[in-house]
Parts: sequence; structure tokens; C-alpha cells
Amino acid sequence: MDDIWMEEALLAAQEALNIGEVPVGAVVIFEDKIVGRGWNRNLSDRDPSAHAEIIALREAGATIGNHRLIGCELFATIEPCAMCAGAMVHSRLKRLVFGADDPKAGAVHSVMQVLNHPQLNHKMEVRGGVLADRCAELLREFFRERR
Repeated sequence: MDDIWMEEALLAAQEALNIGEVPVGAVVIFEDKIVGRGWNRNLSDRDPSAHAEIIALREAGATIGNHRLIGCELFATIEPCAMCAGAMVHSRLKRLVFGADDPKAGAVHSVMQVLNHPQLNHKMEVRGGVLADRCAELLREFFRERR
């Protein structure tokens, strides 16, 4: 099922690309249903916190009716940054699945470890590398065209 949900995150990333944003997408799953979907909207919303993961978490909280997303899984096309990883910890997600590593800002393992940091009170399952080549290629192509 991880591949199927990552496909949904890739569709969300395509939405970001369509509006000229960095193509990152995310979905939150609860009981085999999408309860939150987001794509980068920093530029369009003029909001530095409008990352795909944050938008998906906000929508999931509204859908479920709780800021605690116990039992939910988040699928993101790229390794989350520190802001998004921190929000995931606070939301009490059960699991994170991501596609490509982010060697410049990743806060799961690439640059720093926010998720499952030994001093934080919430731990979650993490799986990286799901459809990583496709996720990374979408980003590479976006930045290649921008140069």
C-alpha cells in the first residue's frame, strides 16, 4: 500500500508544480482513507509555513476533529524539514513514509534528526525511499528548468 499512497502524494506534488511551487506533495491516511492532502503553497499563500506536510496535517486535523492524529500515517514526496518534522511529532502521527532524501534540509536523518530524537517524547515508525527516484526526478526537473 505504501506505493499507492505515495502515488497520491506525487499527484499532490504535481499540483504544486502546476502553480509554480516547488513540487512537494503529502497525504495523511487514517483507516485506509485520505483525510488530509497538501502541496507546497509558500509562494501562492505568502506563507513560509505552507509546506505540503503542514497543509496535509491541518486538513487531517480538521477532518478528524482533533489536533492529535493518533493512528494516522503521513506520506511525503521528500524527507521533511525541521518545521514539518516538529509538527509531525506534535501531531502524534503513527508513521511517516517519504520518498527522496533531502540532503540540504532533511530532518529525519540527512541533516539532523528531529523525528525519533532520543530526547523527544513521541516516536513513530519511519520508512524512507518509497518511489524515491520518481520523487527526486520531479524536484530535479523543476530546479533544472529554473536555472
